[in-house]
Amino acid sequence: MRVACIAFVAGAWWLQQQADLPSVGATSAASLIAFGIAILAARIASSCNDAAIASSSRTMRSFATRIASHATVGCAAFIVGYGWAGWRAEVRLAEELPHALEGRDVVVVGVVAALPGIDPRGVRFPFAVESVLSLDDADRPLVIPSRLSLGWYRPGRGGASGDGAVPDVRPGQRWRLTIRLKRPHSSANPLGFDYEYWLLEDGQRATGSVRPGSDDASDDGDDDPTPPIPSTSTRKLSEFVWRVPYAIERMRARLRDRVLTILADGGNIRDNAPYAGVIVALIVGDQRAIAQSDWIVFNRTGIGHLVSISGLHVSMLAALGAWLVFTLWRHRPGWCGRLAAHKAAALAGALVALAYCLLAGFGVPAQRTLYMIAVVAVALWMHRLSSVSRVLCIALAIVVTFDPWAVMGSGFWLSFCAVTSIFYVTTGRLAPAPIDASPMRRAMRALRAAARVQWAVTLALTPLTLLFFYQVSLISPLANAIAIPLVSFVVTPLALAGAVLPAFVGGALLYAAHGLVALLAAWLQWLSATRIAVWSGAAPSTASFVCAMIGVVWWLAPRGLPQRWTGALWMVPLFAWPSDRPGPGDVRMTALDIGQGTSILLETRTTTVLYDTGPAYAPDNDAGNRIIVPFLRGHGIGRLDTMIVSHNDNDHSGGALSVLHSVAVGRVFSSLEFTTPVVRASPQHRRCESDQSWTSDGVRFQMLAPGPDIYATREGKAQAKPNARSCVLRVEARGRVLLLTADIEKAQESALIERRQGAIASDVLLVPHHGSRTSSTASFLDAVHPRIAIVQAGYLNRFGHPRADVLARYAARGIPVLRNDRDGAITVVVDGGGIAVDRYRWSHRRYWYGR
Repeated sequence: MRVACIAFVAGAWWLQQQADLPSVGATSAASLIAFGIAILAARIASSCNDAAIASSSRTMRSFATRIASHATVGCAAFIVGYGWAGWRAEVRLAEELPHALEGRDVVVVGVVAALPGIDPRGVRFPFAVESVLSLDDADRPLVIPSRLSLGWYRPGRGGASGDGAVPDVRPGQRWRLTIRLKRPHSSANPLGFDYEYWLLEDGQRATGSVRPGSDDASDDGDDDPTPPIPSTSTRKLSEFVWRVPYAIERMRARLRDRVLTILADGGNIRDNAPYAGVIVALIVGDQRAIAQSDWIVFNRTGIGHLVSISGLHVSMLAALGAWLVFTLWRHRPGWCGRLAAHKAAALAGALVALAYCLLAGFGVPAQRTLYMIAVVAVALWMHRLSSVSRVLCIALAIVVTFDPWAVMGSGFWLSFCAVTSIFYVTTGRLAPAPIDASPMRRAMRALRAAARVQWAVTLALTPLTLLFFYQVSLISPLANAIAIPLVSFVVTPLALAGAVLPAFVGGALLYAAHGLVALLAAWLQWLSATRIAVWSGAAPSTASFVCAMIGVVWWLAPRGLPQRWTGALWMVPLFAWPSDRPGPGDVRMTALDIGQGTSILLETRTTTVLYDTGPAYAPDNDAGNRIIVPFLRGHGIGRLDTMIVSHNDNDHSGGALSVLHSVAVGRVFSSLEFTTPVVRASPQHRRCESDQSWTSDGVRFQMLAPGPDIYATREGKAQAKPNARSCVLRVEARGRVLLLTADIEKAQESALIERRQGAIASDVLLVPHHGSRTSSTASFLDAVHPRIAIVQAGYLNRFGHPRADVLARYAARGIPVLRNDRDGAITVVVDGGGIAVDRYRWSHRRYWYGR
């Protein structure tokens, strides 16, 4: 059973690594090969068995039989897992938005399918489509996916600002909406979060925004391919559509609103109850109201797993429910005659776990715990209680059966690894305390056992934490020693009781829970501020990760095994593995995929330069904290020698503060005003001016623009607009030139041609202003004449970048254009062999990328 479950999960995981889904013929061929291997293994085992019979060795005969059996079962289960995941993926991908409908206004009728996420710009929610009212050219209804991810933003450019109101969107409401859709698309960067995969797992096969009418300013583009639809097309048709999933989501929404209303107490929730988002997360599993600054503290102290409905919380409530029923049941002899008390308790525990998981949104940690509790309950009812390892493996297989995509999530592996480590250090090792032991001795024994379990979990999760998050909290054991009992056994019960009890009692309980979280957060902030709070490092290689896991198993082995301490030596490569750096005289340029904006990382042998920091998407969400900082950590870069913020546009400077607050920065070049927050936060700031230059590891960096006169403010004349101030950087390595131009326009291009005729010729060009019509003049392209051009632009961005006529000018000169929106992150390496280019979406292609 255990081998079959693990092989089934391995098959599902292997399917997720494929660039294309296998055809029926390929799957059949793989099945035949796998079964051939199994037969071969069986014959080898049979030969060993014959040899064993000849030698009259029962042990060898038994071993050979087991090997043959496990090989056959494992191969079959692997094939089943691979095929099951492939079939589910094919069914899910069959629902896709036709390319012709991207950017087109469509009128649909459907239901808000789940709890909406609320942010300062508006709301985002899953939408279940019931019918499409728009028609195609043949007067037939359009075909779109049945489940969408929609945003409804306040009026204002891109929904980023404005005072208009967004309707009160609640689960179960039926709406008639005018929407504009896109196929699933997200940033594709090495070691980055794959939002496209998440959308596939959640079944949301298109994203888009609501367009209330012709007067709405929050549309997606300057050039609408279809005329605006009258505002009467958007309206609520009914308040609630009765279905069980919608009723559950409606309940979650009411609990969230009740908690936020009580804690806000008529004022601003951020001021009156800054940790209300944590209380909501513990009750309904919605973490979107937790501030980014709080997440930083929670992750640095290693308690992020507690700020949600985790397996520990589900187990605690299930145990409480089972204990109450068992206590009540065994005092009722008549009830015991009909059903044994332990069976009733098992059933009650499973039902409580199910209810809490549904309330929590059915996340992977909650699912894992629910399935384990259910397996234990079934085993008790059937009088076949299995070993804990078998229970864990069955739960593992059940999770993957329902959700084959879960195997790619960090929560999946962290959750099961944590439980496995607990079982590994407790099962069969902890002897009960003597009956005559004093309460003090019993308490000390329990404390030592808890400390051992905490140590085991921390050690076991270290390799996975470094693999997924590129940092390890060194103060996690201390923080969790206080946070686990406080949050699990005090805060969570208080929050749940406060959410369901009458307001005069529930309010007091919610305030008490919030006060305890505030005290805990204050202590955690003090802990996280210490220099030794976190160790950061590059993402480990496969070899170092495997070695570390072997070390964990050996280090946590039972007493009596020799040299257990040598497990620590196996973990050394995990922390000492060198990061990948260019050779002396070489340079590596990575054009990160950050949507509509610019961010380029330049690496030499010993130094790192960041050119621009991408856009800010929301007050607590920008390219800095979402893409750039994780990329730097994953590549073992803890310091930027130089950061250049080319000019004061959001799509170039929006992530600068997050980078400055998260990574050590030596100096900052920019054309920003001295009063801007970025300049004030910079440790050492210099204005970009032409002729600034420096050399590092044989690579020369030179600023070509702007000139010092651009900063002068003359009486009666307006100061130059931000684009005219763009810092233009020239990088030369091994005779090859990279030219980074930010958002220069025609006037600045002409000035560069006039003043820098010999300096602007380059091998690699960052296309000016994302391919806007205001840039990339014919004379500029003739002067630069690059071998490769790179456009950093968002997928179907509202500006229409890069423009078709601009691309035509590049094509006429035979200049290949690479684009982040199509190629993902683009890496250019200049070394002794010339110029090498890697496009992430192609070199790391997966089947869910646009087909």
